[in-house]
Amino acid sequence: MLNRKRADRSPSSHDTSLIARGTVIRGDVRFSGALHLDGRIEGTVLADEANAVFTLSENGVVQGEIRVPHAIINGEVLGDIHAGERLELAPQARITGDVNYQTLEMAAGAQVNGRMSHHGVEMTRELPAPQLAGVEMVPA
Repeated sequence: MLNRKRADRSPSSHDTSLIARGTVIRGDVRFSGALHLDGRIEGTVLADEANAVFTLSENGVVQGEIRVPHAIINGEVLGDIHAGERLELAPQARITGDVNYQTLEMAAGAQVNGRMSHHGVEMTRELPAPQLAGVEMVPA
């Protein structure tokens, strides 16, 4: 019965990996699904799929770059964050580095020491300015 449940389960985004408090990883970490970090990573954190979620607890530390679609940060990051979709900065987030995001939610108490850069949908940049034929603009 246990084997059947394991076989029925899809190997995609519903699986969560946990790096426990006290664990230190030196090197890049690639993941799919969800990754919850209570320990420390000294290297780059990379997501392998478009709906992957990285969660950094208040005890967690990343010393390196984070490149993920979705991130929830409540610990310390010493490096740049690139969140392709959504970035959530919880009250105990401490970031020393640049933050790039499409959607940002930032709680009171979160700190960012670096540049914050919004990257919207590319289509909005490519739309031409509207043409107003026969309209004269008069200052108020």
